[in-house]
Amino acid sequence: MPTLFIVATPLGNLQDISARALDTLRTVDAIVCEDTRVTAKLLAGHEISRPLISHHHHSTQQKTKEIIGLLAAGKNLALVTDAGTPAISDPGGMLIRDILATLGDEINIIPIPGPCAAIAALSIAAFPCDRFVFLGFPPHKNGRKTWFEELARREETLVFYESTHRIEKCLKSFEELKELKDRPLVICRELTKMYETTYRGTAVEILGKLKATSIKGEFVIVVGPR
Repeated sequence: MPTLFIVATPLGNLQDISARALDTLRTVDAIVCEDTRVTAKLLAGHEISRPLISHHHHSTQQKTKEIIGLLAAGKNLALVTDAGTPAISDPGGMLIRDILATLGDEINIIPIPGPCAAIAALSIAAFPCDRFVFLGFPPHKNGRKTWFEELARREETLVFYESTHRIEKCLKSFEELKELKDRPLVICRELTKMYETTYRGTAVEILGKLKATSIKGEFVIVVGPR
């Protein structure tokens, strides 16, 4: 029976990958990845050479059918994302759904666990994490205001992602909502990379710190409970 391995890869530091993940990437017939250039760098860093198949947000149904066809023909594949765990706020989730819808019990799907930006940020936040809510990315435009208003009504620890282009706008949304204005935040920028920085404080305090250092990078926002 063919197997699809869901392989977590480093957030930035290439050493943050398990021996099991490397063994899997070495032995599969091909690797399905978000950006072949990013995955090629990871493989080169560990002297691995495998065929790469691109699959991302803009991939066509024909591309999905090609991947399913390889599995149906008995090929073993690995699915990776650019960084972290596939299918967590990532197009890989839809691919897994489509594969299961077509092949069902005729395929094994096996997780090879490892880095996840949300879990990494939660682990250092010092907020209660026996219960938390992961919210992915806020909407870019439509529904963004409503999204933050719904976030403000939640009382537990929250974690979500934000891009470099919208982090300032995100923190200003916190400032504008009284339920969020004074909630404690931990914001991690560029986790495991050269310029990794952790900021702690309220939205207005952290925005000042960001402007004094750098607003560039990938961000994980952890919101303390109310």
